[in-house]
Amino acid sequence: MAVQKSRVTRSRRGMRRSHDGLSKPSLSIDAATGETHRRHHISPDGYYKGKKIINNNAASEDEDGEE
Repeated sequence: MAVQKSRVTRSRRGMRRSHDGLSKPSLSIDAATGETHRRHHISPDGYYKGKKIINNNAASEDEDGEE
């Protein structure tokens, strides 16, 4: 079993962990709507690269769910 030869100091431990932090997701602004969204993802309005991909009809979805 591996046993350390000497204790690792807080400083050296911190230097090793300095690159382990998570980065925030990169954001982009949609050309058509001007809305901020994650890169390579569809915006909440259903646009991707300035084109309407998903047609969100809230009224038709509610009607379909009740039947």
